[in-house]
Amino acid sequence: MQAPHHGGDARGAEFFSVIQNQYGERPDERDIQLKPDAEIRLGTRTSKLALAQTAIVSAGLAARGIAPERIIPVPLQTVGDQVQDRPLAEIGGKALWTRELDRALAEGEIDAAVHSMKDVESPISSHFVLAAVLPRADAADRLIGAASIDAIPSGALVGTSSPRRAAQLLHLRPDLRVVSIRGNVETRLRKTAAGEVAATFLAAAGLDRLGIVAGTRLAIDDFLPAASQGAIGVVARADDHELLEQLALLDHGPTRRAILAERAFLDRVGGNCHSAIAAHAIETAEGLRLTAEIYSADGRERVAGAATATSDDTPRDLAARLAVRLLADASAAIRASLGQF
Repeated sequence: MQAPHHGGDARGAEFFSVIQNQYGERPDERDIQLKPDAEIRLGTRTSKLALAQTAIVSAGLAARGIAPERIIPVPLQTVGDQVQDRPLAEIGGKALWTRELDRALAEGEIDAAVHSMKDVESPISSHFVLAAVLPRADAADRLIGAASIDAIPSGALVGTSSPRRAAQLLHLRPDLRVVSIRGNVETRLRKTAAGEVAATFLAAAGLDRLGIVAGTRLAIDDFLPAASQGAIGVVARADDHELLEQLALLDHGPTRRAILAERAFLDRVGGNCHSAIAAHAIETAEGLRLTAEIYSADGRERVAGAATATSDDTPRDLAARLAVRLLADASAAIRASLGQF
């Protein structure tokens, strides 16, 4: 693959003109010819889940003509993996999951980076392009340790480092106590089983990808997920046109449109790693429908709503319209949680 070029190359304008119209659609696979001998170094975090997700990307490329031996996973340890005793919001936010991968991509050590899209800050660097978004897995959360939120014992300790999950839980059950819990999937399952907390939450998609059957699925309408939850994305350099065309074959238009809307909503309301925001978009017969919630930090106050795209809307247009409406209805406590005073 090409060495990095830090001019940004108009943010991969040629790529977007091929892969994406205003709704993020991609060309027919027959329009792109792959070079089966091309070597692709896929940067990934070192966790079992990250490696499982990279294996999904690798399998997709192999199914489209890239020889498996030419697809090389490159595990890289991130600060987020190394620091497990504090919430991410206290030590740098989501960038701690991606900074090392971004560095390796910019310096040409890897050709593309595989991410859980909910961990990717917005906007993406102008030197990079979101080259592919794979079909979304189950976006729901699973509750570990109890059959339902109502079944958690009164006053019990619930572990989560997610401001969204904490606020949603306390909105439903203000009698519960929330403590920070960090670690990989296995660590959080073990801590819950050992009784360190009565319950915790894990993403259904992550459990499914690891082949772990655990917990109770929380209906999305009742416990709205984080923006981009359940989606795998592949980021590449904006000037690496050959690779961008190859990765385009993995792109799933409906999932791309959905996460573009969800991420645009976060941008528009000014969400940060301390904000309790949920957003989820799906394709309906009427068009792309975005549902979102914003909570005060303590979960006491909530503003929620939904909007459906018109035929002229881009995902960003849809997100902006819903964001303006929810911000207009937001209380002072909710606005303060977004840094708006």
